[in-house]
Amino acid sequence: MRAYALLTAALHAWMARLRKGDPERGDVPGWVMITVMTAALVLAILIPFREAIVTAVTNALSSVTSAQ
Repeated sequence: MRAYALLTAALHAWMARLRKGDPERGDVPGWVMITVMTAALVLAILIPFREAIVTAVTNALSSVTSAQ
């Protein structure tokens, strides 16, 4: 019964925060922009240097696995 009371209290507190418009909830569009820009940077680096990156990772993995 105690777990039910705690769950109910937590749910009520969460709903109250949502209704108030908590100022610490963050800026969702800002986070979306950061995520999209990070993905764009990864693609911008990966596309021209794909072969070099694959070769470097393959060499690194083979040197680790052959050192047994």
